[in-house]
Amino acid sequence: MSLPKCPKCGSEYVYEDGVLLVCPECGFEFSKNFQAQEEGLVVKDAHGNILKDGDDVIVTKDLKVKGASGSIKAGTKVKNIRLCEGDHNIDCKVPGFGAMKLKSEFVKKA
Repeated sequence: MSLPKCPKCGSEYVYEDGVLLVCPECGFEFSKNFQAQEEGLVVKDAHGNILKDGDDVIVTKDLKVKGASGSIKAGTKVKNIRLCEGDHNIDCKVPGFGAMKLKSEFVKKA
């Protein structure tokens, strides 16, 4: 079984590190089932629907917010999201809280 080339730099010297594949030349880490994402970042909501920049989402559970006295209630509609890399992959403005990042696993497409 041969390993795929690095999708970032094209290096053929990719090696396995646990569940990830690592490129020693550029340091890029990706999963074994990683697809070259020519169409951009793929983010799915709690129900498996693919999200896009500009979509509206609804929060599916109450979320505690560090440094705030309250929490974001389930059912809160967040408009015009932007997708970004990382653990918290939705950048948005939540009504009553302002700009913040959310995890896609706690929202559903509106």
